[in-house]
Amino acid sequence: MPFPNYQIKRGAVEIPAGSISYFRAGEGHPVVLLHSLALSADMWIPVLGDFLTAGEVIAIDLRGHGRSTYDGKDFTVEELAVDVRIVLDALNLKKVNMLGLSMGGCVAINFAAANPDYVERLALCDTTSWYGPDAPKSWQARANTAMTRPRVMQIPFQVDRWFGERFRRINPRMVSHVVKIFMATRPEVHAKSCLALGAFDNSGQLHNIIAPTLAITGEDDDATPPDMGQRLGSEIPNGRFELAKGLRHFALLESSFVRSAVVQHFSGVEVDGEMLSSLESCCPATVIATVAASEEEKKR
Repeated sequence: MPFPNYQIKRGAVEIPAGSISYFRAGEGHPVVLLHSLALSADMWIPVLGDFLTAGEVIAIDLRGHGRSTYDGKDFTVEELAVDVRIVLDALNLKKVNMLGLSMGGCVAINFAAANPDYVERLALCDTTSWYGPDAPKSWQARANTAMTRPRVMQIPFQVDRWFGERFRRINPRMVSHVVKIFMATRPEVHAKSCLALGAFDNSGQLHNIIAPTLAITGEDDDATPPDMGQRLGSEIPNGRFELAKGLRHFALLESSFVRSAVVQHFSGVEVDGEMLSSLESCCPATVIATVAASEEEKKR
């Protein structure tokens, strides 16, 4: 059974380093979706229906990913955020809700800190403002793997990091969809993105984000552990954090609980654990626990 056939309109915007592709679907207040490392905007298609309830979706292929092109040069997370602004300006979108997953979350953090007036509400899923002091070394190793190891041999590690065992068993089509996108991503783009993440540190700019922000991290996320998400909820002035119990790096794809929380956040509805427990999830055993950032933490 295929995924729903949504009415998607594709386009592209020229940037100095190439062109940035995007697709639009639905109508209403703009909701910008920024994808994970080595994937593309098409990763959202299986769950697009959930986000269409929040407004018009604008899903962007980051530089070199998906249908976007680039000049082959190294790039930074800041430059990826500038690309996003160029796209939004070209589409005359000056006030958006924005969701970033993993690398897309890093781009969203940088964008929201540098362009606070553009972002009405922000959702950051399984991401961080800084990967820590060992980031340059560890991401260099990831870049080397991206370039030297056959793509198909990277799949077991990636899938195990993205999805829990139970989800993989009951949702093979979703897993296959994401794997297909990963396989199509050029190794050099994957590697350059790794280097960009290794150099990324926006921990000192979180105070510049003025949008109400919801940060969610899977309890079993080894890529961006929960303490990274909790730091976002604590240090962004109007931030909060939620822990997605039993989920991994792609909690957003694993559970409709998480997607519903994001949609409600974009609607201005404060979501608590009791409300979340009433939502239907594709992983019924999943429970999301709300961790409120204390005023004391926010003052640090």
